[in-house]
Amino acid sequence: MFKKKKKVAFFIVVLGCFISFSKAQAQTKDTSKIVQPISAEIATPAIPPIDSTKIKKRIKDSITLAGHSPRVATRRSAILPGWGQAYNREYWKIPIVYGVLAIPTVAFIYNNNYYKKTKFAYEAQFKAQNGDSSDLAAIDPELVNLSIGSLQNYRNQFRRDRDYAILFFLLAWGLQVVDATVFAHLKQFNVSNDLSMQINPTFNPFTRSPALTVSLNLREHTKKPLALAR
Repeated sequence: MFKKKKKVAFFIVVLGCFISFSKAQAQTKDTSKIVQPISAEIATPAIPPIDSTKIKKRIKDSITLAGHSPRVATRRSAILPGWGQAYNREYWKIPIVYGVLAIPTVAFIYNNNYYKKTKFAYEAQFKAQNGDSSDLAAIDPELVNLSIGSLQNYRNQFRRDRDYAILFFLLAWGLQVVDATVFAHLKQFNVSNDLSMQINPTFNPFTRSPALTVSLNLREHTKKPLALAR
C-alpha cells in the first residue's frame, strides 16, 4: 500500500513538472511572436525615396518667381504687344494678341483707303458743279456713277469706321497690357493641387435635419519663395 502511494506521488510530481515546462515553452513562443515584428518594424522604418528632379524643379520655380516683376511685364507689353506675355512665359497668347490687333488694323486700312477715294470724288464733283471739271477724270471708276450726295454719305461713313478702328486698336492694345500685368501678379500666388474643396454630408443637431458642410483648404502665400528649397 505504501509503495502504491509512493508511485502515485511520484507520478503527480512528474505530471506537474511536465505541465509547468509546457506552459513555459508556450509563453516563450507567444512573446517571440509579439516581439519579432515590433523589433523588425523599429529596425527598418519605411523611408520614401527622395526625388532629386522635383527638388531641382521647385528650386528653379522659386528663383523664377522671386525675380518675376509685374511692373516689367506691364512696361514691356506697353512698348511692344506680346512682349509682356513672352515675359510671363505665356507664348501661346502672342498669336492671339496679334490676331486681335490685326482686325482693327485691317479695318483702318480699308476704311481709310475708301475715305480718301470718296473724299476726292466728292470734292471733284463739287468743283464740277462750280464750273471746274478738271478732277473728274481722276475719280475712281467705282465711284463715277455715284451722286454727290451719295459720295458725301459714303465719305462720312468710311471716316467714322476708320475712327472706330483706331479706337478698337487702342482698346485691344490696352487689354493685352492688362492681361500681362494681371497674370504677372498671379505668378506670385499658389495655384497648385494643394487647393482643394470638399463637400460632406452632416447632421444638424439643432434642427434635427441633414445638411452639407463645405471645407476649403488653401495653402498660405509664401513671401519668401526661396524657402521652398530648404
